[in-house]
Amino acid sequence: MIDKFEKLKNLSLKFGLIVNENKTMYMNSTKQKNLLKGLTVDNLHINKFGSFNYVGTIVRGNNISEKQIREGIAKENKIFYANKILFKSNLVSMKYKLKLCWSVIRPIVVYGCKTWVLKKSII
Repeated sequence: MIDKFEKLKNLSLKFGLIVNENKTMYMNSTKQKNLLKGLTVDNLHINKFGSFNYVGTIVRGNNISEKQIREGIAKENKIFYANKILFKSNLVSMKYKLKLCWSVIRPIVVYGCKTWVLKKSII
């Protein structure tokens, strides 16, 4: 970890950039417990944090995504049942029902899926 940060610091200095100690933080993405609270490199103390918000999804260092996936499915169910009359109607063709699913419901379920860690239990 220290080696990677030193490389980052040296490369940024080549372009005239300085690492801001107050704005720079790091996160370990592992199941193992890491007792380090911070990182010190060349008199710079870099703090560690446990989670952050990325594209509406909370990214955690322990790679747990089940809660966000369940919330997405719950939102999808809520939208589906709110429009249940529309989906059961014979006046609306199957083509438009599918368009509604793909354009409205599916994006809500998969929003932020780039940060999900899929496990066999989730699939």
